[in-house]
Amino acid sequence: MSAALPPEIAQLTQFEALVQHRLSGQVYDLRLLLQGSGLVLRGRARTYYARELAQHVIMDAAQLPVLANEIEVS
Repeated sequence: MSAALPPEIAQLTQFEALVQHRLSGQVYDLRLLLQGSGLVLRGRARTYYARELAQHVIMDAAQLPVLANEIEVS
């Protein structure tokens, strides 16, 4: 029997899945970190545009400020 994820972690996982769905794999290895009252985005993107779109999807869904977008474009 596996333990349930804390609500904050489960919600971050849902936001990560939302980005993957909306951007069709253009952002990968995405991880969201909750720091204080905001989020830090980490991962990789195929284009600068995808990096920015990921940030906007998260801002709209999470209703939290993005403190840093550390998604690397490669």
